[in-house]
Amino acid sequence: MIFLTDHLKILNTYRLEEKKIWLSPPHMGGNELKYIQDAFDSNWISQYGLNIDEFEKKIEDYLGSNSFVTALSSGTAAIHLALKLLNVGENDFVICQSFTFVASANPILYEKAIPVFIDSEASTWNMCPNALEDAVKYCLQQGKKPKAIITVSLYGMPFMVDEILEISRRYEIPIIEDSAEALGSQYKNKLCGTFGDLSIISFNGNKIITTSGGGILISRTSFDKTRALYLATQAKENKDYYHHSEIGYNYRMSNISAGIGIGQLEVLEDRIQRRRNNHDFYQSVLKDFDEIKLFEEPNEDFFSNYWLNTVTIEGNNCIITKEKLKKIFSENNIETRYLWKPMHFQPLYKKYKFFGRDLSGTLFGSGLCLPSGSDLTDEDKDKIMDILMKIKI
Repeated sequence: MIFLTDHLKILNTYRLEEKKIWLSPPHMGGNELKYIQDAFDSNWISQYGLNIDEFEKKIEDYLGSNSFVTALSSGTAAIHLALKLLNVGENDFVICQSFTFVASANPILYEKAIPVFIDSEASTWNMCPNALEDAVKYCLQQGKKPKAIITVSLYGMPFMVDEILEISRRYEIPIIEDSAEALGSQYKNKLCGTFGDLSIISFNGNKIITTSGGGILISRTSFDKTRALYLATQAKENKDYYHHSEIGYNYRMSNISAGIGIGQLEVLEDRIQRRRNNHDFYQSVLKDFDEIKLFEEPNEDFFSNYWLNTVTIEGNNCIITKEKLKKIFSENNIETRYLWKPMHFQPLYKKYKFFGRDLSGTLFGSGLCLPSGSDLTDEDKDKIMDILMKIKI
């Protein structure tokens, strides 16, 4: 049984002036400055330069064949361009996972399209295939086939790839694979970022590796990569003067950011292993907690980078809650975060259709993200373990 006393002061062994343990901070590898200096030395510091070309090529090599990478200013920009490549427009249906960060859904509204939200299933917390098919049938009954399905690999856990792709192919609806959080994760030994008709990965500051801010769009053809690059650079046509026939965007990654990315790619495998070691740590600490459930890979087909380690508080007689657990960590200078609030709960999106049994709402109501940075030290882990042990009988 887990309990909280009325006197939480017993947990205040650690003081706020001590080092803060962050949820998922940037973790530099050491060589990033070399590539940044190369950009300065060559005076290519904006949206052109060798770092961008090399960064794209290295990721293409990492992901494998039929992966054509366009480096962009954010993962959000990548989703937006994916919708543009699929010709999504006003009043088109776009199906999207509800349990995700808002950036997965906002680009749908950029194009004045209509989002249709899908609940999670229990094994991966990602898009439920049954609810997805219900949504597709609903859209067809309205006289319009959805233009795209946006899947998410939440917290680094791959979605139910076989089941979702089967529905996508049967109804001939393209997949936009949002692997913002899943660089290095795999399903059946195939990397996330290679499953969608178009895929995206984020390099925001809190991701497994970072370019300070940025993302990539992964296309399956060189034609789509060329089109994406054109749209990402203000749709400037290939002339000696500035000539524009359609709306473009200022979405290209800078040469400096790409330099950071090259340095970060050198330590990617180390960062994945460190995050997975964090998961092993939490698995060991929480194994005797009946009410705190650690989110884990459902079977051997799934390989998660465990970008964030997450738990849910379960049981009818639990006195502890996610709010109280978060408060205890906060008082001890440790950052945690609630799970993503589902899109169908957000004021911005409450009016749109939702399909499922609201498992995502249940997860939001009971879950917490724990510190998972690749720079988590043994001292940090000891502090986290000490606090958890103090709330356990």
